[in-house]
Amino acid sequence: MTLRNILLGATMLCAATTPAYAFAQDADASADTATTNDEAEYGNEIIVTATGRSQIAQDVPIALSVVGGEQLANAGISDIRGLRQVAPSLQVTTGQSSATGVVLRIRGIGTAGDNPGFEPAVGVFIDGVLRARAGVALADLPPIDRVEVLRGPQGTLFGRNTSAGALNIITQKPSCDLGGYAELSYGNYDEIEAKAGITGGLSEAVALRLDGGYHKRDGYIKDANSDRRFNDVDRWFVRGQALFEKDDISLRIIGDYAKTDEQCCGAINTNSGFLIAPNPADINTVLGFAASNVIQAFSANPLLGGAVGRVGIVRPFDAKSRTMATSPNRDLSEKVKEWGVSGELNWNLGDVTLTSITAYRDWKALRNQDIDFSGLDRAYRDGYRTGLTDFTQEIRFNGSAFDGGLDWLVGGFYLNEKTTLTDRVRFGTQADQFVDGMFNALTAGQPGLPVQGLQLYGTLGPLVPVYGGVPLPRTPDGGGQVADQYSVKTEAFALFTHNIVNFTDQLSLTLGLRYNHENKDIKANLNSVVPACSFLQSPGAAAYRAGLGARFPLVYLYACNPTVNSEFNGNYTGDRSESEFTGTAKLSFKVTDDVLLYGGYDRGYKSGGYNLDRGSFDSVLLGGNGAQITDLEFGNETADVFEVGVKSNFGHAFQVNASLFHSTFKGYQNNAFEGTRFVVRNFDKVISQGFSRSDFLAQA
Repeated sequence: MTLRNILLGATMLCAATTPAYAFAQDADASADTATTNDEAEYGNEIIVTATGRSQIAQDVPIALSVVGGEQLANAGISDIRGLRQVAPSLQVTTGQSSATGVVLRIRGIGTAGDNPGFEPAVGVFIDGVLRARAGVALADLPPIDRVEVLRGPQGTLFGRNTSAGALNIITQKPSCDLGGYAELSYGNYDEIEAKAGITGGLSEAVALRLDGGYHKRDGYIKDANSDRRFNDVDRWFVRGQALFEKDDISLRIIGDYAKTDEQCCGAINTNSGFLIAPNPADINTVLGFAASNVIQAFSANPLLGGAVGRVGIVRPFDAKSRTMATSPNRDLSEKVKEWGVSGELNWNLGDVTLTSITAYRDWKALRNQDIDFSGLDRAYRDGYRTGLTDFTQEIRFNGSAFDGGLDWLVGGFYLNEKTTLTDRVRFGTQADQFVDGMFNALTAGQPGLPVQGLQLYGTLGPLVPVYGGVPLPRTPDGGGQVADQYSVKTEAFALFTHNIVNFTDQLSLTLGLRYNHENKDIKANLNSVVPACSFLQSPGAAAYRAGLGARFPLVYLYACNPTVNSEFNGNYTGDRSESEFTGTAKLSFKVTDDVLLYGGYDRGYKSGGYNLDRGSFDSVLLGGNGAQITDLEFGNETADVFEVGVKSNFGHAFQVNASLFHSTFKGYQNNAFEGTRFVVRNFDKVISQGFSRSDFLAQA
């Protein structure tokens, strides 16, 4: 049984006549009224600022959802993964890593793949500051004012351009009213979550705020080979703010620091073997079927690996058991450290408002991983390090002209980013034994083979014949990547404008345009040592290689998998540059004060880049043209979106919003698994279309 909010709202420090939560009342009066200081002007309405102005959400011709801070707290949402509970059409999933494998999707579109070379199709902005990857925004969230989920391409309003949508997260500001809070919750698996904060004013113009949190929970997946547990939670954060407000100027400065140290990300094996027989014409399914059977054999036979632990779950899938097999000498540790500072200046210059947001962020992750996803010690990652440093500068000017006939906004955005990656994919102690077991199964009962039931490395003992009469050189524990190092520098700038032409009080036209230009430079230093792979590439092994390839062409890849293939060792450099125009055009008509009809077109864009994984290289021995830096390159992604919708507000108590959309993505970026490697691909066309509806009943 879960106990939530044991000390929710307990006062830490407060003035005698001021409630402890007074500083948050404007933002969190209720889940349906994420009101701000604009309440006096707009009344009890949901106000959004994602358009660069304060607007009533129901008057904005954009498909969006607004979730207030109180609703997030009541739902127990602590990070962006929990937003899927309250934001329609938003999906958040975690792959092989919570640091680098988090995927955000809006209307089914997102950027999947555990690869930091990808930029997200759904952008995350916290207090106007870009979080360059979805996993970078995964730390526990501080107290939230509201979250605005914008569907469809974004780029003419603020910040970095995105092709599928954006999360605009606004946190609670400091207040001159002295107050504080403390929250403690307890749940199953010994989950403990504690948060506390304090705010107050140094003067009438200066307010400070400090928030911190700690979150810990035991893992819920058991290791079949030990008493270890995976998918635990162990993280903390601290965040400080200073706010200066006087006359027509305000300056908000934020600094934060967060760390995680967890075992992530385990998954339950849903089936211990293939239920469908392989297609003899498809070597990948044949190899996969054989590999699955070999893992089964290792599980059942102590002579083939059972002595080191259970390498697979041989019983039928049982979700309640929550058990997975992991190599006893490997772990799934994941450590993340991030910090950042930002400053937002808002200056009312009369008829024009200036907004400037300057930010610097530093994020680092260190991971180990049992990448064969079984108790068989076949392959693992050791000391995978990735880092991101981002400097961003955004400037916006907005105002009105022609007696309210034109509401205009112009701005610019600059990004300077450095991505670093050190990868170490290595072979374990049973890598050669696994290949021998697989090859033995493949060659058993093969017509035309003078000798059947063969092995390659000689690990199955002297009674099993060796292919070619001479065993391949054995792979030492830790053989593979010594250290593959990548560095990508991105420099991007954009100019954008977003304008609303009000023909009448009922009819308006929104026109937006954005120009993007960016340049990426890559450097790669790749070094891998695999004795068997070096032998197969030697001139003296030509006959051996030809005989093996004639009947079993892809068995070569088990020694020379593209991820560790020593043929690709060396230093590489490259660069790419691109420019693109995007924009929006939408017409909206207010049938009544409470009903808005809108429709229009959006053009979205996401830049290309580099796959930070040698798996995209072409092997000369398999008919390719060798390793070239262009093999790692992928092109940009564009989106053309048509949408019509209606927003209705009946007496400010009941809302019905609906939209019909058709999105065509060209050059859609995705990470595809191709049997033995992950390869970045641009798909010619992906279509996302459908109908969405959200109803809302205001609280009494």
